[in-house]
Amino acid sequence: MTERRAEAETVRRTRSERHLRILEHVSERGAAHVLDLSAWLDVSQATVRRDLRFLSEQGLLRRTHGGGVAADAGVELPLLRKADRLRAQKHAIARTAVRLVPEGAAVGLTGGTTTLEIARLLTARVPVTIVTNAINVAAEVASHPQVRLIMTGGHARSQTYELVGPGAERALREHHMDIAFLGVDGVSAAHGCTTHDPLEAATNAAFADRSSQVVVVADHSKVGRATLARICPIGIVTSLITDPAADADEVARICAAGVRVEWAEDA
Repeated sequence: MTERRAEAETVRRTRSERHLRILEHVSERGAAHVLDLSAWLDVSQATVRRDLRFLSEQGLLRRTHGGGVAADAGVELPLLRKADRLRAQKHAIARTAVRLVPEGAAVGLTGGTTTLEIARLLTARVPVTIVTNAINVAAEVASHPQVRLIMTGGHARSQTYELVGPGAERALREHHMDIAFLGVDGVSAAHGCTTHDPLEAATNAAFADRSSQVVVVADHSKVGRATLARICPIGIVTSLITDPAADADEVARICAAGVRVEWAEDA
């Protein structure tokens, strides 16, 4: 029975990873064809059709004759679907990030899979104050006595587990953070830091405004990318931590804008 459960878990994980790759492909290119996806993923066309049907039923893309297209101008993957994506790189970025945190610092953490990894690592380090609008980050650190937790109010986004809006922004205006780690959906020299949701962008901008250092934590897939809502211009960012697969030309442009880039070399 244990072996059967293990096999079922492997199948589930493989399917979930395939769904993520399809959504990313559609998000980047706007559309995808069954034949192309079948060859790219090395699975049968029937499997791809089942995947597309499932993703369409979830509202994550729209089925077309022979393939699928993005459900809107910029599909946003739910947080649970992002969790397994580039896991090793996110771990490495988080390990690099926590080295910047001195003992007793006040640390801002927005929502995101990488910032959640930072929160987990901080609980094993020195005494620290964490200011966050992310429900899952708060749940992760609340039971640790060396962590002083401050959580904003606001309206909960089911996609990202974040509290956003005027309530969150008012709470952040009452605090000052030594360093804020921003999770983003895109970062570039031309467009700065961006995310999918305008309310989330405004709340994340409040983190940046109330912090002495603003550190963007973004795996290579987000470097050079821009999404709907701008959080802040690139000039507001102190540092970018990314992995070595990030586009070298875009990283050079970000550096030229005055941002210090740190590499998570052990990704």
